Amino acid sequence: MMEEKKYSVLVIDDEESMRDSCCLILAKEGFETDSAENGAVGLAKLQESQPDFVLIDLKMPGIGGLEVLDQVRKINPDIIPIVITGYATVDSAVEAMKRGAYDFLPKPFTPEELRLIVRRGIERKRLQQEAESLRREKKLIEENFITMVSHQLRSPLVAVAQYFEVILGGHVGEIAARQKDMIEKAKVRLEGLLNLINDWLSIARMNGGQLVNLLKPTRLEPLLAKLIDFLQGLTDEHNITLRLAPSTGSDLALADAESIEQVFTNLITNAIKYNKEGGSVDITIREEPEHINVDVTDTGVGISPEHLPFVFDQFYQINRSKRSGDRGSGLGLTIAKKIVEAHGGQIQLSSEAGAGSVFTVRLPKAPPA
Repeated sequence: MMEEKKYSVLVIDDEESMRDSCCLILAKEGFETDSAENGAVGLAKLQESQPDFVLIDLKMPGIGGLEVLDQVRKINPDIIPIVITGYATVDSAVEAMKRGAYDFLPKPFTPEELRLIVRRGIERKRLQQEAESLRREKKLIEENFITMVSHQLRSPLVAVAQYFEVILGGHVGEIAARQKDMIEKAKVRLEGLLNLINDWLSIARMNGGQLVNLLKPTRLEPLLAKLIDFLQGLTDEHNITLRLAPSTGSDLALADAESIEQVFTNLITNAIKYNKEGGSVDITIREEPEHINVDVTDTGVGISPEHLPFVFDQFYQINRSKRSGDRGSGLGLTIAKKIVEAHGGQIQLSSEAGAGSVFTVRLPKAPPA
């Protein structure tokens, strides 16, 4: 007995005897069968019924088998195409496989050869279905895990951090200097863990396509000016000069303001933290015909050539700072790259050890209003 599921097959061939014999053989195997006498009729039936399998003759008048093959994946990539032809050559077989054919059956063939090749197709179909089921299950597990991390891990840690703030603020009584020092160190460690969780959640949301929800015309100059004002305390702490050059052209990019702000916050913060004492960070906006470029240039310690190919990889870290507490999660640049690419843009790095770095963010220009 054939499979419990009843599979469907469409036979596209200009020979009536071939269509009838294939349909008869496969109907006895439990298939739902249909046929088409040429490529045009076959494509219409493919579009309408979207069968599990399609047998395609290569040599047909009008729309040929290779043209039909090209359209099958566009109609439904889950349809399994099998080529049947009386003009079998190595070249035609290779060309058919390149265009997405699952298998190739030269005419004349026996009923058993047809049954064998379709049985292999059924196994392929079963594997496709199992893979799709596993993909959906994996997605559900990831979504549940994100929820669990967000609520059952992050929320208690935030509460602990708030308790530390209350204790350090002296709201529950005076604490000894040694106790205060230990709590401050614990608070720093806790903040590092929270930052790691937040970065991981950002990565997970981006992998799920949830981060960039809305792209609209966004002016980059005021966005960057607001960031510079926000980061002023960090520049004072590290004795760094932070400058934004006035835009000489358009600064209107097609972007999601919230997520692109995260990109520049990360890049500018790194440029400050990994700079030299008394150094500078310069931000410039450059207009191109189809893009808006933003350069973040620092006078910092730079990055040696062997590290450059890996700086955007997850958890890849370079010990560039001599300051304690400046080591991050290793996800900041990964997140920045994913956000920019989700915008249809690019992020590039030019750097040399001891000579500073230039990060360039390239975003699509907003279309004229």
